[in-house]
Amino acid sequence: MHSNHLLLEEPIRMASILEPSKAGFFPAMTKIVGTLGAKSRSVEVLSACLKAGMSVARFDFSLGDTKYHQETLENLKSAIKSTKKLCSVMLDTAGPELTVLNKSEKPISLEADATITLTPDEGQEASSEVFPINFGGLSKAVKKGDTIFIGQYLFTGSETTSVWLEVDQVKGDDVVCIVKNSATLTGSLFTLHAAQIHIDLPTLSDKDKNVISTWGVQNKIDFLSLSFTRHAKDVREAREFLCKLGDLNQTLIFAKIENAEGLTHFDDILQEADGIILSRGNLGIDLPPEKVFLFQKAAVYKCNMAGKPAVVTRVVDSMTDNLRPTRAEATDVANAVLDGTDAILLGAETLRGLYPIETISTVGRICAEAEKVFNQDLYFKRTVKFVGEPMSHLESIASSAVRAAIKVKASVIICFTSSGRAARLIAKYRPTMPVLSVVIPRLKTDQLKWSFTGAFEARQSLIVRGLFPMLADPRHPAESTNASNESVLKVALDHGKASGVVKSHDRVVICQKVGDASVVKIIELEG
Repeated sequence: MHSNHLLLEEPIRMASILEPSKAGFFPAMTKIVGTLGAKSRSVEVLSACLKAGMSVARFDFSLGDTKYHQETLENLKSAIKSTKKLCSVMLDTAGPELTVLNKSEKPISLEADATITLTPDEGQEASSEVFPINFGGLSKAVKKGDTIFIGQYLFTGSETTSVWLEVDQVKGDDVVCIVKNSATLTGSLFTLHAAQIHIDLPTLSDKDKNVISTWGVQNKIDFLSLSFTRHAKDVREAREFLCKLGDLNQTLIFAKIENAEGLTHFDDILQEADGIILSRGNLGIDLPPEKVFLFQKAAVYKCNMAGKPAVVTRVVDSMTDNLRPTRAEATDVANAVLDGTDAILLGAETLRGLYPIETISTVGRICAEAEKVFNQDLYFKRTVKFVGEPMSHLESIASSAVRAAIKVKASVIICFTSSGRAARLIAKYRPTMPVLSVVIPRLKTDQLKWSFTGAFEARQSLIVRGLFPMLADPRHPAESTNASNESVLKVALDHGKASGVVKSHDRVVICQKVGDASVVKIIELEG
């Protein structure tokens, strides 16, 4: 993976671009989050998605009920068992999402320059003259001249399936708008977004809380995607709620930045959250088009320096209906990787797209190509400079392990960890080789029964770039008393050999605790 590393800053023999790439055991270091739905919920399709490179399954509770999502999850468990590919679970909240309900499900055509009334009276039928919405406070939040966007399911950006409205006047609870473009909306539910307008609704709705405390607890979700995160307190309140729900105190919270309000408070949100999802669909409406790239690059950089995963959405929308991405989309995926993104999140492409497996596979191949020209040396120096001196003990060990691995051209870095923190810190420095995170379970008790921790920590690394988890036998402690925890190391190396990551005479960098000390060592495998 690292041996054919190129740099875009150096001359590349153009003909070499046409040479076919060698397939590795790991499709790419960058992870892929797939949203599961109508086109991606059978065991057969899910098995193919896992093989293609999906490592996180997203369950979007804006659509479908708990029964529907439970059936999908049971199929995912069967697929995991049959493919032996790990996959973590992300619950995506609906949040303060504004919607238009089209009960008849008949297509609604809107003509440019016509007027349409948005009303909180949900008893009315949706038509080309009136749209019933699920929020009574819109008339108090908007004023004449404000922009409102209504799209089918997830925003596609297509002017034929999405409509721009300009607020003309407010009449009591109703908002009268002028239609800015002709469009036909189809389906039972349209999403509404008011550009740069504060919506006075809680980030975690009662419906969300109910879903988390039932479906979330039952399935011990790994990640909570907190839709429409606008302030750091949104994350704090969500964490307080999770901490009351037993095992969910270990669930990681990913703040979804979807509007200008979240962007404004980004630094505070990043401090509180475990990771960030850049929801470019909604953000692309709140921001002028020329500012979207700037937010992405700045946000990903801040996440990288904080050592928290950055996830980018809405990359290959056209693959919802087509087998190939556009040139702009292919370049967009690659640029996200070069920016330092940890994971690419696929929404409509896998949820209701015609080609979920091909989409995952295509995105994985683009990520792998971009990783080959990622300037790790520059990234490493920039990260070390940002962290500054004196470094913390763990940060120093992590950066040293990566530097040693690159200097000796190691095939893999193996990190023994209980909490997963050490492995995540190593991944923060973006080594060019995979990091095998060997999670050693710990015994814990709640005074009633004993149980092992570790499964959460292993699955949660499935969203971190370059990190590949393996759950070890709990009889082998992470903090070894002898200098080489031989038995568990042998298991890890055997796993590496079986997966083709390491072979005879390869060098491997090991990072582990020995007593009170952290040790980085280099070993060369025998022939």
